[in-house]
Amino acid sequence: MKAGSRTGTAAAIVGALALSVFSAPTAQAADTGITVSSVVINGGRPIVVGTSDVKTPPVTFRVALPSGYNTADPFPWHAEPFLYHDTTAARGADNGGLYMESYTCYEESTRAARCEGELRIDPRYGLDANGDATTWKIGVIARLFTSSGGLKAEEYATLSGGVQVKRWAKATVNASPEPVAKGRTLTVTGSLKRADWVKHAYTGYGSQSVKLQFRKKGTSVYSTVKTVTAGSTGALKTSVTASADGYWRWTFGGTSTTGTATSSADFVDVL
Repeated sequence: MKAGSRTGTAAAIVGALALSVFSAPTAQAADTGITVSSVVINGGRPIVVGTSDVKTPPVTFRVALPSGYNTADPFPWHAEPFLYHDTTAARGADNGGLYMESYTCYEESTRAARCEGELRIDPRYGLDANGDATTWKIGVIARLFTSSGGLKAEEYATLSGGVQVKRWAKATVNASPEPVAKGRTLTVTGSLKRADWVKHAYTGYGSQSVKLQFRKKGTSVYSTVKTVTAGSTGALKTSVTASADGYWRWTFGGTSTTGTATSSADFVDVL
């Protein structure tokens, strides 16, 4: 590798996830002597995936090579983290593992490099079950090659910890009547939905606590007026007393499987 540039591209990209904070300890690939450490995925934030947009969360990690190998040569070695949720890293690599799309390694010494790149998550092809909204395991694949390009050694290892994948959520709002007389009843409706990775559509997310918030015209801060439980289909509805011009919205704090959501604001003129 010339100082500052080695790029590797995974042969297959499948799977899906949402990530929580992860900074892994060192994992030693015993059959190769390669060490992968300091793995950080998506900057320590959950990965939240919708129904169509491709997600490319960033990944950083470090690689240390065994004696006889050096970072200046891009061919005799290969190492990278990946995500899986099978029983072992080796099985996970063949059954829905999620690999780096590409990465670049920057030489720190003759046998150590700092690497950065990104995963690729395409919900139209990689996610096939809503149960994929869970904590994924972090694996490492390491390979050594002969001078002629043949595979010399290969190792799959598992790092401690895990990475979450979450389903994207959406909220809508409508306040009526508009305008409304001061002191009269204002009805605020809306819906809470989340990504369905089987139907590849947004479907109702029922029985969840959602906050109704209000921001008075001329101010910049929203305050919570009340908390409402969404109906079985994700429908939201409540009534309030109109007191001042301002903006109404719904906000959802998320769950272990689903991301947060805040609707756009609906302005109501109070006469």
